[in-house]
Amino acid sequence: MPKRILQGTVVSDKNDKTVVVLVERRFTHPLFKKTVRRSKKYKAHDETNQYKVGDFVSIEESRPISKDKSWVVVSSDAAAAS
Repeated sequence: MPKRILQGTVVSDKNDKTVVVLVERRFTHPLFKKTVRRSKKYKAHDETNQYKVGDFVSIEESRPISKDKSWVVVSSDAAAAS
């Protein structure tokens, strides 16, 4: 089964080897037919502490690394954020 890949913005890098990534999804409401935005924060593993607040990154599903961290930062998508 393929691993999920999500894209979002780093909102916190205060933890060691961890970044918090805000992933936003947009969908049409089934009844009101209006575009709705929902967001969720994921803690992702950043081994080298290279990602900073504001970076647009891709995160990939992985085995659990800690109690609430089961994603790994794959790459920074600086071009896609522009």
